[in-house]
Amino acid sequence: MLDVTKILDLLPHRYPFLLVDRVLEVQGTEKIVGLKNVTFNEPFFQGHFPGHPIMPGVLIVEAMAQTGGLLLMEQVPDREKKVVYFMALENVKFRKPVVPGDQLRMEVEMLQFRGKVAKMKGTAYVDGKVVTEAEMLAGIVDK
Repeated sequence: MLDVTKILDLLPHRYPFLLVDRVLEVQGTEKIVGLKNVTFNEPFFQGHFPGHPIMPGVLIVEAMAQTGGLLLMEQVPDREKKVVYFMALENVKFRKPVVPGDQLRMEVEMLQFRGKVAKMKGTAYVDGKVVTEAEMLAGIVDK
């Protein structure tokens, strides 16, 4: 389990763009489970949408990508000199809206990892129901 201080050591993201609050589980190099507590205080709710707050889908995908980035960074020996970049997204599906008060559970599985490029499948849940799915391609690059 990783708390926010360990997450801050592994990811370059900071407020307001750090979208992983805690990691509940890491299964070797194969799977990671992270949480994001969605509160009304999130800055994006001011404009998305006034009177009908919904978390932008692209930020749900970003939360899954950050979770996957944590799985990758745990495996990089000189990680203080590296960063993970998105390279591609495939099969992105938004199933249900995410609203203030929800807790996003992001489960990211490693599909393939060759050299410095990884293909992962992310699924985000709220209350056990799928809200978003995506296949993500990411690369580890020098800072």
